[in-house]
Amino acid sequence: MRKGFHRLAVVESATVGKETRVWAFAHVMKGARVGARCNLGEGVFVESGVVIGDDVIVKNGVALYDGVTVGDEAFVGPHAVFTNDLRPRSGPFKRPPSAFAPTRIGRGATIGANATVVCGHDVGAYAMVAAGAVVTKDVPPYALVAGVPARRIGFVCACGETLPAKLRCSCGRRYRRAVSGLEPMPA
Repeated sequence: MRKGFHRLAVVESATVGKETRVWAFAHVMKGARVGARCNLGEGVFVESGVVIGDDVIVKNGVALYDGVTVGDEAFVGPHAVFTNDLRPRSGPFKRPPSAFAPTRIGRGATIGANATVVCGHDVGAYAMVAAGAVVTKDVPPYALVAGVPARRIGFVCACGETLPAKLRCSCGRRYRRAVSGLEPMPA
């Protein structure tokens, strides 16, 4: 058993980065890729085609299915849900993984507790999906979305604070509007 893996975790993947911790009852399937310094909470499931970047936190009870990519420094809250098939069927109509719609979670993005991300959508860098929200379309970088379906209700700084109308955070970071959401301005 590798250091950092709980004795009740099942880690079949050979591609798990250094200093990554995998807690009890988590399962990382063969073929999944998990970066360095990640924390996979109790009961997390990571399917074969999943890619998780470095410094990612995945809280308890999250299932990441084939086709999901989680960028560096992202945070996935407890019991968040990810889908990978827009028209799931079993038996003779079951679709192969090659037909799944990919989902990409950007660098530093946050997915709140019990949020659902419907497959085929991107959550942009440093965006924040509120607890319980249902993402049914792409979320721009730095956007704050909430509700069912999720709608943009504001913007957030990379530090996580809600941005005022002037797009300048109390931490000193400044932003400007871009075609795809916000972009940071030079210091």
